[in-house]
Amino acid sequence: MELEQTILVSQARSGSTRLPQKVLLKIQGQELLNIHLTRLRKCKEINKIIIATTIDPADDVIANLCERWDVSVSRGQMNDVLDRYYHAVLPYKPKWVVRVTSDCPLIDPELVDAVVKFAKVNEADYAANILLERFPDGQDVEVFKFDALEKAWNEAKLSSEREHVTPYLRKNCTFNGGKIFSSANFACIDDFSDIRMTVDEQRDFDLITKVIEDLDTDKSWLTYTKHIISNQYNKINSNIIRNEGFLKSLKDDQING
Repeated sequence: MELEQTILVSQARSGSTRLPQKVLLKIQGQELLNIHLTRLRKCKEINKIIIATTIDPADDVIANLCERWDVSVSRGQMNDVLDRYYHAVLPYKPKWVVRVTSDCPLIDPELVDAVVKFAKVNEADYAANILLERFPDGQDVEVFKFDALEKAWNEAKLSSEREHVTPYLRKNCTFNGGKIFSSANFACIDDFSDIRMTVDEQRDFDLITKVIEDLDTDKSWLTYTKHIISNQYNKINSNIIRNEGFLKSLKDDQING
């Protein structure tokens, strides 16, 4: 089997508590997941895209759609997403793994490529544009070496570290004072961290619908951002907490620890 050097893995599932089956919701006849994948197919630094979904029968629909769209699928544990990522790429053992999430339909392929190139130039175990959160929520890109992923898979113990894939990498990276993983942050030109292009709630979906109806699905992250600001669409979902799911997992760690 030919080794893939850079594999992008996007996690997707049907069972969202805040907005069930959100990646299957449609705008202009296209599922959010399909919009997401269509944009990612434009990446030039990615050798392969894998959708990492779960073994839950409810996610058969995601697997079937990906088969129809000719996209590779890997199915794994429902709550241990770190394990799901690791086993998705294990058959290929690429040098680089790219993480995005499928509830970000307007992820920018040029931004993904830029972060991948940045990681390679810096030879970083972990590079991302979220170590300092200045990009809009929904434009998150993380790039890490397979060896770093494997180490995290072997050593991460907390539920939050397993459910959200990269907390162990971030906690132990040099950018945050750790000593295990070399790291680098891909900086943003300004602070747009209060802009949401991810879909966690109905209000998020309402915003994305307005943006796509106005601009279609082929614009850059910055074009979308400026449009959201100039039309004050950010008022639609501005009071939703960023990374709310991860913050809840941290509280669960404390309760169960």
